[in-house]
Parts: sequence; structure tokens; C-alpha cells
Amino acid sequence: MSIKHWPADDRPREKLIERGADALTDAELLAIFLRVGVVGKSAVELARELLNRFGTIADVVHAPRDRFCEVHGMGEAKYVQLQASVEIARRALAAKMREMPVLNSAETVSDFLRLSIGHERVEVFVALWLDARFRLIEMQTLSRGTLTQTSVYPREVVRAAIEKQAENVILAHNHPTGNTEPSAADRALTQRLKQALALVDVNVIDHCIVGGPFAGALPGGSGVSLGVRSMALMGEL
Repeated sequence: MSIKHWPADDRPREKLIERGADALTDAELLAIFLRVGVVGKSAVELARELLNRFGTIADVVHAPRDRFCEVHGMGEAKYVQLQASVEIARRALAAKMREMPVLNSAETVSDFLRLSIGHERVEVFVALWLDARFRLIEMQTLSRGTLTQTSVYPREVVRAAIEKQAENVILAHNHPTGNTEPSAADRALTQRLKQALALVDVNVIDHCIVGGPFAGALPGGSGVSLGVRSMALMGEL
């Protein structure tokens, strides 16, 4: 049965209009994006196939282009549209962060970090440079590494802080394995960066660790996909 023959309350578009986007399942949201299904499958059924094949909605969004396009009914056009949608969301969050005090919205910071580096399959270390009012100046990638480590040098971070004319910073990096517990190396690096940045009057507000796409798949994985751990909130800064 096609979606147009479903009861009105079960149709994704009507459901979104009546109850809001957060009332929809992942499959229903994807179905609205897909718009139409293929012969023998509704858009919702096709969306469920994507979720069954890749895992979570985040896994669908960040699936390799060739694997995404292998699914019957998908293709280059759908892949491009999906990536454009993700980038729109990322830029909207970035704009929101520039307009409001970051420290008043930890949820916005977490959402932004998940979108920005949560899908990365190697460790990426970034800095969210903030002005005196805690508004975002820029998110800067400071290092890209391997599955389990990245290299960050305090001297280069201090130079970047001066170039951006930042007064505060939120540090962040991802753990592709999904385990957001800070390692001994993470804690030591955090302290070295705090000390180095203090010399140029830049305050380290937090160091966030973002779980990645392999959450639960490797030894030490937390099993919680794309979680964000705040070292400041956990008393670890």
C-alpha cells in the first residue's frame, strides 16, 4: 500500500505538520527526505531498508558515497541532496552559536560537535575559539590523526589563539571507537594546553570528547553512538 492510502495520522508529512518533527521516527524523517519510494516499496519502507543496512540515521548520513548509491532507488542526486541537508543543519547550528552565549547552551555545543566531527573515522582535534562574550569566532581543526590518536602541539595552539584573537576556547576531539572516557594522555594534554593558553590570557572553558561511528564495535566502545562527554561538567578539566 502506498503512503497516500495510509491513515492521515500515519503519513510522515501530515504527522510532522500536526505533531512536529521530533514526533517522527528516524524512518519517517528519512521518508520525507526521500519523497518517493521505488516499485514495491513505499518511501518509509525504503527508509527502513537504509537504516537496516547502515545502522543509525547518523550512519546513513555519513555512509560512503559508493555504498549509499548501491541501494536501489538511491543515486548521486539523493546522495548530494542528503549531504547538502546535513551541511545546512551544520551551518544553522554554527550561526546559532555565533548569535548566543555558548555557555548558556551546552546542548547546542554538543549538537554542533556531533555534526562536525562525530562521523569522523580518525581522531580529529578542534578548537571552538570564542570571544569575550563566549560567542563563536571559528571552529578550527588543529590536528587529524589515526583511529586511536592525534598529535596536538601547545605552541601551535597558542599561535592559533593569537591569530583568532580569542579570549576563550572549547577544545574537542573525537574517539572513533565510541568510548568517550578521557585517556591519561587526554588529561595530560588538556593540562598542558590550559597552562600554555593561560600565558596569552585565553581561558579553556571545556574539553569535550565526542563518541564516533564505531561506538560499541571495537573493544572499549561505549555502545552509545555519538555521545559527547564534557570534561568540565565531569570535574575532569
